[in-house]
Amino acid sequence: MSRRLLQDRRTVITGASRGIGREMALALARRRTRLLLVARSAEPLETAAGECRDLGATVDTVTGDVTDASTRDLIRDSVVQRWSGVDLLVNNAGVSAHGPFARSDEATLRRVMEVNLFAPAELTRMLLPLMPHGDAAAIVNIGSILGYRAAPFNSEYSASKAALRAWSEALRAELAGAGIDVLLASPGTTDTEFFDHLVAKRAEMPWKSAKGLPPAVVAEQIVRAIERGRREVFPNWRGRALVVANRLFPGAVDGWMKRYSGGANSGR
Repeated sequence: MSRRLLQDRRTVITGASRGIGREMALALARRRTRLLLVARSAEPLETAAGECRDLGATVDTVTGDVTDASTRDLIRDSVVQRWSGVDLLVNNAGVSAHGPFARSDEATLRRVMEVNLFAPAELTRMLLPLMPHGDAAAIVNIGSILGYRAAPFNSEYSASKAALRAWSEALRAELAGAGIDVLLASPGTTDTEFFDHLVAKRAEMPWKSAKGLPPAVVAEQIVRAIERGRREVFPNWRGRALVVANRLFPGAVDGWMKRYSGGANSGR
């Protein structure tokens, strides 16, 4: 397809108050995209919205948890009232948990799956009738390298992102005839506060101190992928290398994962 122009595109971003979501909002604001930003925390959400307005963008906000049907209803109603439709949907809201699966619980698994899979799927289902057919519309799902190669002590998160990847692939094929793109972005380690807001933490995280890409760099790569009509984007070359290595040498990657994550964290 020809390069997608983002100026004036009607865009919904979930998880927009911090991290990759906030930086995507800023990157799109610089392109004069019309924004509806969604997050649970009102104060950081309004701060992000103000920063986008300072860049010249038109911005509205919805404060709420995307796992709540009432919040999703409010997002849809806001889209209908303000724009009568939506061109870009960025499913960015996400949570994680860390620790041995045997020491976790059903509530943790359900919360991670609700936020990372069910909420974006249901929000997408709700907004699809409002998306124009042709080459303007796109759904952007923020996945993870762990959706390709699961990591020990991140079983719930890895499973949710693997499911998001599979759903994205199926949805892409279903919507191809309508001209609606589905982009899966799979970042690796990113320098955000993501791991400061875990659903549960039952072990130390040896990779938390690993230096990741700045979220602004990750966001800009994702936005450029939207402009180019890409199917997938790996913002971190190390993440792409891990995906390739796992396909070619899965046993070696198993050993590396075990050493890197630290067997002592098994909780036994």
